[in-house]
Amino acid sequence: MPLTSARPARARRVRAATAALLTGVLTAGALSTITPAATAAPESPLHQVIPAPETVREAPDVEFALTAESAITADPGANDVADYLAGVLRPSTGFPLPVAEGGDVALRLDDAELGPAGYRLEVTGEAVTLHAGAAEGLFNGVQTLRQLLPAAIESPQVQPGPWTVPGGEITDRPRYEHRAAGLDVARHFFDVEQVKRYIDQIARYKMNFLRLHLSDDQGWRIQINDWPRLTEHGGSTSVGGGPGGFYTQQDYSEIVAYAESRHVTIIPEIDTPGHTNAALSSYAELNCDGVAPPLYTGIEVGFSSLCVDKDITYEFLDDVIGQIAELTPGPYLHIGGDEADATTDEQYRAFMDRALPIVEKHGKTAVGWHEYAKAEPQAGSVVQYWGVESAEAAEMAAAAARGNKILMSPADRSYLDMKYDESTELGLSWAAFIEVADAYGWDPASHLPGVPAESVLGVEAPMWTETLENSAHLETMAFPRLPAIAEIGWSPAATHDWESFRTRLAEQGPRWTAAGIGFTRSPQIPWP
Repeated sequence: MPLTSARPARARRVRAATAALLTGVLTAGALSTITPAATAAPESPLHQVIPAPETVREAPDVEFALTAESAITADPGANDVADYLAGVLRPSTGFPLPVAEGGDVALRLDDAELGPAGYRLEVTGEAVTLHAGAAEGLFNGVQTLRQLLPAAIESPQVQPGPWTVPGGEITDRPRYEHRAAGLDVARHFFDVEQVKRYIDQIARYKMNFLRLHLSDDQGWRIQINDWPRLTEHGGSTSVGGGPGGFYTQQDYSEIVAYAESRHVTIIPEIDTPGHTNAALSSYAELNCDGVAPPLYTGIEVGFSSLCVDKDITYEFLDDVIGQIAELTPGPYLHIGGDEADATTDEQYRAFMDRALPIVEKHGKTAVGWHEYAKAEPQAGSVVQYWGVESAEAAEMAAAAARGNKILMSPADRSYLDMKYDESTELGLSWAAFIEVADAYGWDPASHLPGVPAESVLGVEAPMWTETLENSAHLETMAFPRLPAIAEIGWSPAATHDWESFRTRLAEQGPRWTAAGIGFTRSPQIPWP
């Protein structure tokens, strides 16, 4: 390895998818006029946050200092976030930072108008106060607060400080409710600790969903009771023939719980009816001819399919979907549906006519890749668009008109496994070379002609792993492009500005270095 060839089948099909004023030493006269965050002077620390906040008020010459005497105070219902914040700050500061009454860092659940994910951050000379209507909002505010502290705050070892936060106020809430990353654990397996690491990394930028691609031709990665060969056999290898791996149901529950602690919801994906060779190789009866094919370790797509006409196919799906749904508290279950070249359109629709009710039966909202729109999933189901150059726009417009929400993942903009340029060692390039400006330079609300803005559910940045084998590989491809997708999903459209973003992004580099996160030093970014 690493593999570097393009993906012919995908190329052929164009896969190508606070209070209004501050208190204490801050007075109304100390606050500047409210401005969109991304248009303010880039040297102002309050304007260096990614994703760009909704509004910022500066308080010049005011700053708060975190000291060894500092403590964190939390309202009832906010203790988990307080513990998380303390866990972020203690390693680098060496301060005890107890969660106790009367602290100078306060987490308040006192502003329902901000919605579940919004927050208001007030910084005076005496205190830092985060206001929100829910713990999720406080958690998002913590991600902003850590960016206002010096970059060394991200270090796992004690640093000298000082630990100051610039005075002012940020009020913020997300543009889209759905801001996701995707991680393919089927082509190459990533263990529980590696997935947790990626969850922490996406949560830094206020992403709140992670789609786990749990099955494909090359591997089946989730234990299903009564179907043990799915993991024993189907999970035994990976692309290139290397070792595989799988999650027990306990492992998967551990990932789900960890994600919840970071206010990230897991979306499990079982790709059907294609991308199923690992399952077909594990159980002969799932094949129309009753013959199990060998395991597959290549990267071609479109050749496999569950047998549409056999009842056992749907008994199998009922078991798989039922068990995964029971283990997954989130609202969604991804049914896949892409690149099913081994089925006719008639067979594909017949399959979805039986598979989609199984998802509904188990209490989940179906998500599928944009091909499954031809099966006309019920209103409210989610169609995930992965095309390039706005291909399939008419089909997406029709789906939106039927009441489907559209999740935007254009492959030539948001696919993090695409190479940055010709010199990139990892990744593929069948959709495009994607530099940081490409990842940032699009608007989900207007990307697909005919799809109204109100039909767009949000964005996802998928990471496919044909060439990626470890966390270092993921980080090289995700950073610095993942924050670009995070910003266009979170920040108001009025704040989107490339020159501002590239300057703010440069300031993230020292933070990643301090945290031990690898990244690609794109020449488009003025790294310090």
